[in-house]
Amino acid sequence: MPAVTAPRSTKAPVENTMMPLAERLRPRTIDEVIGQKKLLGPGQPLRVAFETHRPHSMILWGPPGVGKTTLARLMADAFGLPFIAISAVLSGVKEIREAVEAAKAHMTATGKPTLVFVDEVHRFNKSQQDAFLPHVESGLFVFVGATTENPSFEVNSALLSRSAVYVLESLSHDELNELIDRALNEVVKGVSITLEAREILIDLADGDARRLLNALDVATGMAKDRHMETVDADFLRKTLPSTVRRFDKGGENFYDQISALHKSVRGSDPDAALYWMCRMLDGGCDPRYIARRVVRMAIEDISLADPRGTQLALEAADIYERLGSPEGELAIAQAVVYLAVAPKSNAVYSAYNAVRSFVKEDGTRPVPMHLRNAPTKLMKELGYHKGYRYAHDEEGAFAAGEVYLPPEIADMHWYEPTDRGLELKIKEKMERLKALNDEARKKALKARS
Repeated sequence: MPAVTAPRSTKAPVENTMMPLAERLRPRTIDEVIGQKKLLGPGQPLRVAFETHRPHSMILWGPPGVGKTTLARLMADAFGLPFIAISAVLSGVKEIREAVEAAKAHMTATGKPTLVFVDEVHRFNKSQQDAFLPHVESGLFVFVGATTENPSFEVNSALLSRSAVYVLESLSHDELNELIDRALNEVVKGVSITLEAREILIDLADGDARRLLNALDVATGMAKDRHMETVDADFLRKTLPSTVRRFDKGGENFYDQISALHKSVRGSDPDAALYWMCRMLDGGCDPRYIARRVVRMAIEDISLADPRGTQLALEAADIYERLGSPEGELAIAQAVVYLAVAPKSNAVYSAYNAVRSFVKEDGTRPVPMHLRNAPTKLMKELGYHKGYRYAHDEEGAFAAGEVYLPPEIADMHWYEPTDRGLELKIKEKMERLKALNDEARKKALKARS
């Protein structure tokens, strides 16, 4: 039968060194929650729900370790409701029925609903999710589902329509730093941690508070066993679990493997690219991080030589969000192989950096009058928009000879398409348009002379 937990006291818990640090540091009030300011800040939706004592069913959607379980427990405490936790991974219809019986007994005795928290609700199938519906509608349950997957795809529309969806975000660098401070000040006393070691922990956490506290717990525990007062970067790397240590963002190995993956893709070697991707996964790298890097590779190294590469990379990231591991990793692998064998171009990347550098050094130039917008009569009288040629009204939808840069830099040229893939056709078109521009400008110059 699922555990039924009575509302907890908001007093600080008794110190229990056998309890995981993440549990010992779990917030007792919403003011202790680190992160989620968009939901818990003044006037924000969840804070209003707490302050008005109006519980409602909801879906908490966000990555691991951002406080979904904590918020559900705090709701039960704030509203004085019993708390029933069900894991969709370990439970089934039997546990749901037992929760219903417990909630009915509580309703009969007190007239109050029971808060039922379903962790990883997306793991329940349609019939299991449907089992909650009548009890949500009757008011027997205040339903709180937690999911790392997009609820639009993974939660039944009927249950979704009866629940508010709140999006939780990964903790920022500063929020994770604040969490370390709280742990050292309130629980893990007598041990300090160097700035470099902090950065390693924060990088490894990747926005996950639970992962951060578990790593900190291991490191400080071993430091105390050795009567050490300070945890530095070297000691931290030695004490972290091997699967985490092998892919330490604070260590050289992390950057070396990312560099190897990127350069293998750029070098058109699909076997090497797959090898380094699998090495990163085996070392504990979050597939989402790899997916983000693959999108960057598509934009930087393939670009307009094959725009399908960017599309495929984005689709791979989306597929991973929908399927998770290990199925979603295959989509990322597919994108890696495609990018490795695709035609390469860094022309847009080079042009973008060149223009950024030019603009930074050049200063501000006024927009030419014919390119300015003229929404008012006064602007038109001042000459805004005057002389502008609407390209769609001209042959080939191209205003030959028109100038779109400030006149002093009208001859500047940055984007140089390659002769590979689609950029070959782009290059040919740009050459044709340049010829039309040159001819039109010669005619205009001759007409003025």
